[in-house]
Amino acid sequence: MTTVISVENLSKTYRLGQIGTGTFTTDLKVWWAKRRGRPNPLLKIGQRELDNDEAEELWALNNLSFTVNQGQVLGIIGRNGAGKSTLLKVLSRVTAPTSGKIKVKGRIASLLEVGTGFHPELTGRENIYLNGAILGMKHDEITHKFDEIVNFSEVEKFIDTPVKRYSSGMYVRLAFAVAAHLDPEILVVDEVLAVGDAEFQKKCLGKMGDVANDGRTVLFVSHNMHAIASLTSHSILLSNGSIKFQGNSSEAISKYLLEQANPDLIFTNIPSKEDVRITYVELLTTLPNNTQVSGKLFEIKIIVDTPVKIENVRLSIQVMNSTNESLAYFWNFNNDITMDLEPGEHFFTCKVPAFRLYKGNYTLTIHLSDGNGQRKLQLLENICPFTVELFGKQHPGNWHSGICVYLEDFQWEHNYLTP
Repeated sequence: MTTVISVENLSKTYRLGQIGTGTFTTDLKVWWAKRRGRPNPLLKIGQRELDNDEAEELWALNNLSFTVNQGQVLGIIGRNGAGKSTLLKVLSRVTAPTSGKIKVKGRIASLLEVGTGFHPELTGRENIYLNGAILGMKHDEITHKFDEIVNFSEVEKFIDTPVKRYSSGMYVRLAFAVAAHLDPEILVVDEVLAVGDAEFQKKCLGKMGDVANDGRTVLFVSHNMHAIASLTSHSILLSNGSIKFQGNSSEAISKYLLEQANPDLIFTNIPSKEDVRITYVELLTTLPNNTQVSGKLFEIKIIVDTPVKIENVRLSIQVMNSTNESLAYFWNFNNDITMDLEPGEHFFTCKVPAFRLYKGNYTLTIHLSDGNGQRKLQLLENICPFTVELFGKQHPGNWHSGICVYLEDFQWEHNYLTP
């Protein structure tokens, strides 16, 4: 299979606080002040400028090596600050690497952030032709694709309006339509799709799949693990600028979520003198090593501490799968029941008599709110990771791994300890 992107020992470093970190105008001001022996004009009162020896180096990318084949859809995942966007900018030639080699075969269309590649004073129509020309396409080739781009972006009424007047959603719709329809050999998409509505995001994911089916290559960065799992078969997990894992997407997603999760079955928090707070969560599994047997008792203990009386409190638990989708949902309320918490500690226990999830890796997400769940008091995400195993269990043939399509029976207990 043909290799279209080859990356060898790629690194990108920034010197914090030094010239080269701002715009050309601001850097020029700083440079000219230094030449004349004047203080840095951008420093605030009380700030001290770092010497060269004191300047901290930030390795946004550190010794990355990988290849991407023609027609492959590569997912790139990781925490904020892991280096995902920097990697795409280097591959798109927006910024230069500090060291290493990059070989790219084919034209690259990049959708890195809202407004990338668009001139705000030009209309949508003019920007379509401008982007096509940048990609090396002829005027007739762009015209042939024009109606398809406009229909996909759903901005027909505003196509002759300067894009500076577009909403962020309109901007992204047109930018994605241009990037995806102008026949680049390589399509690079960052997390910008988060701006669009759910229906358009689904439309974009379908289009990226079509691009890959046409034999073109897609690099896709997203925090939506469901989108990564459905669109890609191979992913790279970045952590602090380095590749922590590259391989099967499902395995990469599992490692990413475990990295995000609190590694223990017990979550603790310090009580607050001012706000209601969940101070303790414990998951009691049927076996050691965070292992739950499918069909056995599943029990979660929660302590809520409040310094003041809270009325109409809602406490709910979600069980999240390896793509961060909610599969089971347990709450402590019904529509006709309210729960008021007096000052002090409140102990909750949620029991599921027969927890029948399929084997896989899961975490808990816990919501604490009041007044019909409209005011969030606390949100705990990806805590208490655990594994479900099947031992001698049979399941229907149409029951797919990791999917629960029904709600378990469950019971709640509440005990109050006065201050």
